[in-house]
Amino acid sequence: QVQLVESGGDSVQAGGSLRLSCAVSEFDYSSIYMAWFRQAPGKEREGVACIYTDDGTTYYADSVKGRYTISRDNAKNTLYLQMNSLKPEDSAMYYCATDLYVVPGDFLDPAEYTYWGQGTQVTVSS
Repeated sequence: QVQLVESGGDSVQAGGSLRLSCAVSEFDYSSIYMAWFRQAPGKEREGVACIYTDDGTTYYADSVKGRYTISRDNAKNTLYLQMNSLKPEDSAMYYCATDLYVVPGDFLDPAEYTYWGQGTQVTVSS
């Protein structure tokens, strides 16, 4: 059974940095889509960043471009999200997700992903 386990969430002050990790097990494919999403209370889940592991192509939401970096360690089968210059509006539960195929152009659409982690909380105070 596919398992995704996020970690690294914390409470930080605005301007700070965090690195989230997502350990993936039982999903040993070389070419997959892996993504980070976030959901704040009362808001819809939104895509933050995606990486296609075949060629390392990345996609980012406009709201995080230049501040967040998605990466993957193939040897450890772990996905990362480096978050810099954090803002209070970045506060949310962050989830990682993965799937073998995503419709081109819909890389940050949560409906495209089958497998999800339980989330890790990020809180940014002003």
